[in-house]
Amino acid sequence: MVDLYTVIPSLPTETLLLNSYETFSCVRTLLLNLSNDLTGEHRDVALAIHQLSELGVLLVGQLMDHEAPLASG
Repeated sequence: MVDLYTVIPSLPTETLLLNSYETFSCVRTLLLNLSNDLTGEHRDVALAIHQLSELGVLLVGQLMDHEAPLASG
């Protein structure tokens, strides 16, 4: 099996965190938009996945604050 996507091992932590945050944010937005077009059980599943992706955004955001805080000034 061939991996279509790889992560370069030497990437800085800040880059990994930023890309993770952006990925979760995009998934969150896509799922919310999708859930507007669904009904019943399918909508419930999309909203549950949206909730999990929102949690991912919050967790990665918190990690970004701890690992790569913005310079105050």
